[in-house]
Amino acid sequence: MPDEGPMRIHKFLAQAGVCSRREAERLVAGGEVFINGKVAVTGQPVDPAVDVVKCRGQHIKPLARTVVLMMNKPRGFLCTNDDSHGGQTVFDMVPPEYRPLRLFCVGRLDKDSEGLLLLTNDGALANKVMHPSGGIIKRYEITLNRDYDPTLTPRLLKGAVEEGEMLRFKKVIRHPDDPTRLEIHLDQGRKREIRRLLEIFGFHVKVLRRFQIGGLVLRKMPLGDCRPLSRKEIDEIFGA
Repeated sequence: MPDEGPMRIHKFLAQAGVCSRREAERLVAGGEVFINGKVAVTGQPVDPAVDVVKCRGQHIKPLARTVVLMMNKPRGFLCTNDDSHGGQTVFDMVPPEYRPLRLFCVGRLDKDSEGLLLLTNDGALANKVMHPSGGIIKRYEITLNRDYDPTLTPRLLKGAVEEGEMLRFKKVIRHPDDPTRLEIHLDQGRKREIRRLLEIFGFHVKVLRRFQIGGLVLRKMPLGDCRPLSRKEIDEIFGA
C-alpha cells in the first residue's frame, strides 16, 4: 500500500487488511484501537508514516503485500475470522502460504450457501466491491422448495422491511425448464438477504449458490478450491 499521508483511522485499518471499514468503525467505537498510546476516536486522522496504531493490542502497519483470493465455497463452512463460533471456517481452506496474511471475506455466504467467495487483505478493494455505491452486481442460483409464481417478481424487486432493514432484489429470472429454480441479482449485501426475503413470501431456499461478482464468473473450479486472482481477473470484477 503506497504512502497516502494522513487518513481517517477506519480507512487505515481497512487498507491495512485488519477488517472492513464498517467493522473498523465498530472497533474504534468500542475502544479497541489506540493511536500513539491513546484511545482512538471515530474519524480521527492518522499518518501511517508517523503514528503508532494498535488494534486489540497488535501493532498495525501498512500492507507490504496485497492479495485477492477466489474460492468455491462448499456448504458447511463459516465465513468468519472468529473461531469462537466453533466448526470449520473458509480460512481452513486457504493455501498455507496465504495464512499469515490478515485475510477477510469480501461479502459473506452463510454456512448453508456455496459458490464464489473473495478473500483479501485489501480493505479498499473490499469496500469498493461490497458498498452499494460501487454498483457491483452479485448473481446467485437458487432452488426453492416449491414452484415460483412470476407475478411475485415486482414485489421482490420493490422489497420488504424486516427488522428495520430493506430487503430487495435487483433482478429475478425464473428458470425456463424448472419453476423451482431462480437466478437472483443483488446490488447490496444484507445478512441472509435472499433467504429472508423469500421466507417473507412463504418460500424456503433449498440451494443457494453465488456464481458471479461483477464481471468475475465462477467457472470450472472444484468445491473447496482456493487460488489468487490475476490482475486481469481483479479488473473483471469492476468491468461489468
